[in-house]
Amino acid sequence: MSATAAPVATPGARRARRRAAVVGWAFLAPLLLLNLFVVLGPSVATVYYSFTDWSGLGPATFIGLDNYVEAFGDQKVRQALLHNVIWFAVFLTVPGAMGLLGAYLLSQVRRFQMLFRAIYFIPYVVASVVNAAVWKMLLSPTSGIGHLLGIEQSWLGDPSTSLLSVNFVVDWHFWGFLAVIFLAAMQGVDPSLYDAAKVDGAGAWQQYRHITLPGIRPTMVFIVLMTVIWTLKAFDYIFIMTEGGPAGSSEVVATLMYKQAFNEYSAGYAAALGLSMTLVTAVILAVYQWMRKKGWEDA
Repeated sequence: MSATAAPVATPGARRARRRAAVVGWAFLAPLLLLNLFVVLGPSVATVYYSFTDWSGLGPATFIGLDNYVEAFGDQKVRQALLHNVIWFAVFLTVPGAMGLLGAYLLSQVRRFQMLFRAIYFIPYVVASVVNAAVWKMLLSPTSGIGHLLGIEQSWLGDPSTSLLSVNFVVDWHFWGFLAVIFLAAMQGVDPSLYDAAKVDGAGAWQQYRHITLPGIRPTMVFIVLMTVIWTLKAFDYIFIMTEGGPAGSSEVVATLMYKQAFNEYSAGYAAALGLSMTLVTAVILAVYQWMRKKGWEDA
């Protein structure tokens, strides 16, 4: 039996394909141009200005690696990086644990589950500016919750509590989102595994530890990765509630960059800090992709 010959494209069919390709690229062109000017343009400018002494206005003077050398020895940068590390440790553990607990409790609910999911999700969908402004008033020592309870504590004005106080607000804002994400991952675990575990006499905790957590491991690894990225770009809540104060006690790299660029008029130095954080993020993403290829995520 002879093999069927492949159909030969006619000139008309080739012209139709080319016309379709041209139309497709024509629709994509505005978006590509927008990305070229909005993303690529500022990115190239950031790389250039990071090697210059530039105030943000007027001409820039090329100074080579001086900005990076200064950043490496800057005590403010080290302190801000330490605060980013503390932020990451708390931001990963507290909302993560609450999200896992909330997802597990939701998975046991058979009625009104969608209602509870919506309630969990409400803080996340409210604008961060609104959340930050409301919580700033609630934590005020003169008109907040503490004042009404007779507790005269300036949570945002005390250097020992300012960073953790802002982090508490972010945790409150974020944990419901994690609960919904973890719940979706839990619902994807094979139910037959739980049935087999029950037959073997496994309790609720053993099922959760040996079936649920391994089953949602890829989601948990992804959340850890995103938490690292979110930590490096933490800005809005801190800037609105404390502006990095008092005395730099809640300063992170993003707020320090803002102050260097717009308060100290050291835009070139701020560009070097921003590019350094971008490189750190790129390294983290590269490590994550390497781990995925090695199968660590599903191990």
